[in-house]
Amino acid sequence: MAVVTAQGAARAADWREAVRAAASALVDAGAAGADYPDACVRVVEENGPYIVLTKGLALVHARPEDGGLAVGVGVTRLAAPVGFGHPDNDPVDLLLAFCTPDPDAHVGTLSALARALSGGLADRLRAEPGEDELVRTLKEALPDA
Repeated sequence: MAVVTAQGAARAADWREAVRAAASALVDAGAAGADYPDACVRVVEENGPYIVLTKGLALVHARPEDGGLAVGVGVTRLAAPVGFGHPDNDPVDLLLAFCTPDPDAHVGTLSALARALSGGLADRLRAEPGEDELVRTLKEALPDA
C-alpha cells in the first residue's frame, strides 16, 4: 500500500508554491527525498503546464530518480486556486502528488490515478470536509497503489 497524505485549505501564492506544498507532503510522510519538491517544479518549468489534466486539477510528480523513496500519493486542496498558465484548465484548486522509487511503480501508480480520476475521484475529494476524509477517500480509490 502506498503512503497516503492529505492537506486541506493549503495556501499558495502561485503555482510553484502549490506544487512545492503538494510535493512537500510526500517528503514529510517519508515517501520522497528533500529535493523532490524542487524536481516537481522543474517538471513544469521545463515542460509547461501539462500536469494540469482537467479543470482545476494538477498531477504533481517527477521522475523516480528525482527523489522517490516509496510509493506515495497525496492530495492537496488549496484555499484559493492558482493559475498554471494552462489555456483550458486553469485555475487549479486540487493537486494530486505522487512519487515512486522505480519506473514500474511510476507507471502503475499513474495508471491507478488515471482510473480513479475517470471514476470521479476529483469531485469526491473536493466534497470531503477534512484531511482524514481526504485520506480515506484516496485510499479507497487507490486500493492497489
